[in-house]
Parts: sequence; structure tokens; C-alpha cells
Amino acid sequence: MDALLDAYSEAVAGAAERASPAVVKIETRKPGSRGRSGGSGSGFIFAPDGLTLTNSHVVQGAERVTVSLQDGRTRTAHVVGDDPATDLAVLRIAGNGDDGAYPTVELGESATLRPGQVVIAIGNPYGFQYTVTAGVVSAVGRSMRSQSGRLIDNVVQTDAALNPGNSGGPLLDSRGRVVGVNNAIILPAQGICFAIPIDTAKIVVTALLRDGRVRRSYLGLGGQTVRIARRIVHDLTLGDDTGVLVTNVEPESPAAQAGLVDGDVIVRFNDQPVKSVDDLHRVLTEEHIGVPAKLVLVRGGAVRTLPIVPAETRPKAA
Repeated sequence: MDALLDAYSEAVAGAAERASPAVVKIETRKPGSRGRSGGSGSGFIFAPDGLTLTNSHVVQGAERVTVSLQDGRTRTAHVVGDDPATDLAVLRIAGNGDDGAYPTVELGESATLRPGQVVIAIGNPYGFQYTVTAGVVSAVGRSMRSQSGRLIDNVVQTDAALNPGNSGGPLLDSRGRVVGVNNAIILPAQGICFAIPIDTAKIVVTALLRDGRVRRSYLGLGGQTVRIARRIVHDLTLGDDTGVLVTNVEPESPAAQAGLVDGDVIVRFNDQPVKSVDDLHRVLTEEHIGVPAKLVLVRGGAVRTLPIVPAETRPKAA
């Protein structure tokens, strides 16, 4: 038993030692704060030129971003891009030309995670820098809603303790590779914490570095998930008893141009069933921008198919 505990301790300590130099404390100043700190969080450097990954909510709306490294260096950083839909943001730290390459952490894979696997979290909860906690993967494949309202899929649940200030820090495997980006806790529950899977983060990082944002398609409608009467499901052979009720249509949007009206119930996008608003969000990805598609909907007790061309989601003004 002692040998097992020693091996566990060595794995946790070794992973923390390998990753900690690349973990940063992030402090922000918001407009109008008059020099006072606007908030804090964590992040980790994944490229030697200072590219850093954190949560979008940590830096969103910040006028100034400052990062502190474990070796005592403090540097300003600027936001390369952020994606509130997945609560991820990429920063670039200034000053590597004077100090040499920044320490980095290795990115692992989240697809192979399984419940019971040991994981380690590093962050700056309540300002206590480089705090290490350990636990296990409690579950995989969870879903969590971001602050933008979109659902984040395949979220990792862990009981490695997280607290305010851990947001944006790395969740590591026993080899010190990042498998998730620590994101949220459920209050007042204990031991229920979540991390965005690193496989999702890799996709988002690529898009942010390329475009400064994650490109998605949109239809230009407001909707809500509704249950469809069993008689209509049977008579129209719909297959599913829920869909998306159109509650409003934006003028001159793809939905308006396609002829959607309030009261339509969308049940399919191309070959994909649409049983909820989240289903519709999932299918409106970059590859559908400008590509003709078909919406299957229920209107006036009959099934109709409307051609539609999704447009690119318009970036929100700063």
C-alpha cells in the first residue's frame, strides 16, 4: 500500500513540476476601473512565443491584461481572439524577445479520458498562486452551457478541487499533459467541477489564431424547444416529438429570405434531426456558411421543406 501511495504522490508531484512553469496568473483591468484590478484567473502557455490559453470570461471586456509567471516575471498580454461560445480565449504575452522562449506545457488528448483516471489541476484560486489539487475524472461527455447560451459538449467532470481563480488553468493527466481547461464549479456542491476538453480547445485555438474568432453560420431567428402533439407526430410521421418553435425572424436574415414565419416548428436541418435549440446550434458550423441547405418544418398541420442559405454569424462590436 505504501508503494502505491508513493507512486501516486510521485505522479502528481511530477506532473505539477513539469507543468507549473507554464501556468500563469492572469489579472485584468476593466474600462473605468481607475487602475484597480478588474478580475483574475489562470492560464497556461502552450507555445514558446507566449501564446496562452485561458477562459473567455477571464479576459472578456478587459482594457489591460497582465500575466505573472512562476519565475517572477510579470508581463502584459493582448487578446489574440476569444470565443464566448466555448468560453476559451488565446492571449499572447509580450517580451519573449528579451527573456528568451517562454516555458510551455504539452497538450494531450481528451478523447481517451475515462472515469477514475487521475487528473491534476493547477491554478490561482483566490490569488494563491500555483495551487495544485488532484482527483479523478468523475465523468466524460457532460454538457455545460457557456455564458453566451450555447451548449459546450463533451465536458470533463472532475473532483479535483477548483475555486474562483482556477478558471482557465490546466487540467493535467499523470504525465503532465493538458487534457482540459478548468472552467466551472457548481455551488454549493462539493467535488463537482468541470473542464473544457483539450480536443475542443485545439480546434478553437486554430480558428482564433487564423481568424481571430470562431466562424459559425446562423439563420437569423429566435426559437425555443417545444413538444409537438402526439397526433401530429403520428399523422406526419415525424419520428421525434420535439422541435424548435420559431418565435421571431430577423429582417433580411437567411430565415427571412427563406420565408420562415413565427409559429413554424423546425424538425430537421438537411439530414440532421432538430429536436432542440441546442441541436440547431450544433449543426450551424463554419462549413454551412453560404452553402444551400434544407429546413424541414411543421406549418399549419403540414410538413414543408424550405431551401435556406445560412450566413456567417456577424462578430459583435467591441
